[in-house]
Amino acid sequence: MQAIIKLGTAALNVLYFFIKLLPVKNKVVMISRQSNTPSIDFILLKKALQQQDASVDVVFLCHTLDGGLKSSYKDKIKYAFHMLKQMKEIASSKVVVLDTYCIVISLLKHRRSLKIIQMWHSIGTMKKFGYTALDTAEGTSTKIATAMRMHEQYSYVFASSPAYQADLAKGFHCPEDIVRIYPLPRVDILTDASYKQEMRKKLYQKYPILKEKQVILYVPTFRKKETMMQTYVDKLCDALYDDQILVVKRHPLSKLTIHNPHVLVDTSFTSFDMLFVADAVISDYSCIIYEAALLNIPLYFYNFDMQNYTGKRGLAIDYENELPGIISKDPKVIIDSIEKEPYDMDELQRFCKKYVVYDGNTSLHIADFILNLMKEGNDAHE
Repeated sequence: MQAIIKLGTAALNVLYFFIKLLPVKNKVVMISRQSNTPSIDFILLKKALQQQDASVDVVFLCHTLDGGLKSSYKDKIKYAFHMLKQMKEIASSKVVVLDTYCIVISLLKHRRSLKIIQMWHSIGTMKKFGYTALDTAEGTSTKIATAMRMHEQYSYVFASSPAYQADLAKGFHCPEDIVRIYPLPRVDILTDASYKQEMRKKLYQKYPILKEKQVILYVPTFRKKETMMQTYVDKLCDALYDDQILVVKRHPLSKLTIHNPHVLVDTSFTSFDMLFVADAVISDYSCIIYEAALLNIPLYFYNFDMQNYTGKRGLAIDYENELPGIISKDPKVIIDSIEKEPYDMDELQRFCKKYVVYDGNTSLHIADFILNLMKEGNDAHE
């Protein structure tokens, strides 16, 4: 496998040498393998960039490759053509913004003036990833990471807080001094009252019952094997009170089946959207807890498979001591606490302020940072 990767990298670099002869434009390219459509972070950042400088061209290149190296030959061929498009756009751009690993960014030799920003898709820290999860059951092997030059060539990495800075640097195997403190652009709309009102209106139109119940949003982390998870999710559903409704947001690959009158399994909205009607959030190892904390939503942690999960992946946070709210393997403890017990909002705010440093309009702050990089690139060519 390593020999094939080396040969492919050499061939791509020969082709890329000629592609780099294209003229550099006043352009920012945003690349993602998280979905086939631009994330809210990309959309907000584009708006902020063009608000500051209407002449900036912003190109989105969003294409998933589910399964990575284990994906089908058909998907790999489609993604190979997408990589050629990436190479063309990168070669003629001044700045590249990523929200995940990008093959051509890490493998190819770029112009010295090109600035590459890793704006990771998660607001805060939870699971180990990248170089901190090498050779684990859910991580990448050291051999493949080395051959693919995983997460190399970043000019800057964005973190939501200094408390998250060291974890990101370790995961990306990069120096801490290239990490800059910028929360993701989506934080702006979490603090936007008009956006919240509009989203609540859409959700209530689709699901009127959400107006009548205490809404508990459940966002479980995806497991490749869901047999044990199915049992514990069923127990959680059975523990609900009549005045509660559990909104379950499954991972797209999840095969969980739920049939319970107190449960809504939604596929029309994102977990992020559902936060705007949630009275409480239950998770396990999902970073959606940081968005929920910014909205002052009480957090609860249903860690029924803690020992098994951490043995396969590992956590980057001191789970028992850092997370606010009830942590339990017992669904009744979780649901009873939501129904009957007052929540320590001061503890929630302590957690939020430690892991998300926000002083307003992060989209414009990031846009200013990028535009200054582009100006530096102009000066370097003069």
